[in-house]
Amino acid sequence: MSGLSFDQVQAILFIPLAAAALLGFIVNYRLGARINVLACLLTLLVALSLFVTGAPPVGAYFLIDELNIVFIALNTFVGFTTAVFSASYIGHELAIGRLTPTYLRFYHAMYQLLLFAMNLALVANNVGLMWVAIEIATLTTVIMVGLYRSHEALEAAWKYFILGSVGIALALFGTILFYMAAQPVVGEGLDAMTWTVLIARVAEFDGALINVAFIFLLLGYGTKVGLAPVHAWLPDAHAEGPTPSSAVLSGLLLNVALYAVLRFKMLMAANPEAIAPGPLMITMGLVSLIFAAFMLYRRRDIKRMFAYSSIEHMGIITFAFGMGGPVANFAGLLHMVMHSLTKSAIFFAVGHIAQAKGTQKIADIRGLTESHPWLGWGLVIGVVAISGLPPLGIFMSEFLVVTSTFAQEPLLAIPLVIGLLVAFGALMLRLNSLAFGAPRGNSAPVKASYVPMYAHLSLVLIAGVYLPAPLVSWFQHIAALLG
Repeated sequence: MSGLSFDQVQAILFIPLAAAALLGFIVNYRLGARINVLACLLTLLVALSLFVTGAPPVGAYFLIDELNIVFIALNTFVGFTTAVFSASYIGHELAIGRLTPTYLRFYHAMYQLLLFAMNLALVANNVGLMWVAIEIATLTTVIMVGLYRSHEALEAAWKYFILGSVGIALALFGTILFYMAAQPVVGEGLDAMTWTVLIARVAEFDGALINVAFIFLLLGYGTKVGLAPVHAWLPDAHAEGPTPSSAVLSGLLLNVALYAVLRFKMLMAANPEAIAPGPLMITMGLVSLIFAAFMLYRRRDIKRMFAYSSIEHMGIITFAFGMGGPVANFAGLLHMVMHSLTKSAIFFAVGHIAQAKGTQKIADIRGLTESHPWLGWGLVIGVVAISGLPPLGIFMSEFLVVTSTFAQEPLLAIPLVIGLLVAFGALMLRLNSLAFGAPRGNSAPVKASYVPMYAHLSLVLIAGVYLPAPLVSWFQHIAALLG
């Protein structure tokens, strides 16, 4: 990759930031929704142009490389499709009086500010700037979660704020410790926080100090990833906030926090005195997977159920990256992409289903394939995909995770497979009651946007059948970089 203008990086940041400032003054919902979609489309087009240009000259603050370009492309694509879904979903909320025009103006501004913050975290070459960006994303999503101003929504937002603040404080302490380890080697100032400088000199750092730093970083950013036991904010935030925020949380923000962990994992791997980060990530990943798999059986709220599914899959991804090696890292990257596309599609379906039925309670929703065929069958395909059944993409990534685990640590494959099977059973049990049988509850018509949902599911199906050779080669290269 060569010849990239740094203007593209600036555009990826400027477009959502400018759109957020503009949307803060627009009261008209239709105009605000269109500007929201247009801004996301422009950001996506700029991000896609990175694939046909090249790597930028590295600066003190910004960096584009083979690793973060995957996250940037995924972030901008799901951000765009969620904005399209949001236009119809939020319009219905306005029509029934759940939201006011003032709140909608605020919602659109916060949506673009969240995309700006996530993009900033992904392109940051400075680990301190990356921390600031993730903190901005956290505060923005806290506001979005509490948008309905109900007792439950405000409680969920407050819980997210408290736990998220604890997590980000731990991550800040870990970042400071890394700076202290770098200072004797590279000196004071920006160099001691610039990732490209750190990765070049990290072998000379004090191993004991960066060991402590990584533990704080894993717990801190692991809170944002939604890993057990620091996951408690996630189910409430998904259940009580607007569904577009749930799609962005599950599909994007969890990935951004995991990206931060991966950057520091690469630093740890380059220091001969540092502990191996793999066992820590494997442990948290397995705990998250098994815990969430069993919790799926106890959920009574449809959005809360899929929130625990997100915890399960982020556990799988963390486990894969912790296992390491070319196959496991490849599987982790593929699973991350497939989960983002699939889970956001599921939330697109669930959002409109809750509007049509007037409830999120699983017991009050039956026979969706008969009462609302497009939504019902979209949910069926999404759940089949997220459960890991062939020929959809998550089957391929989970198969690679399991086979890599058998090859490296056969005993770890036992709890991994048990967790996958338990989660599969829970999702199939819930799907049978939700999608089939005689319809129950309200069956109000709803003006839904089906294109984003089925576009995501089509990509997941295609990935399960065929992955282009350039994409495979690119993911293999990234997997090698991750170690």
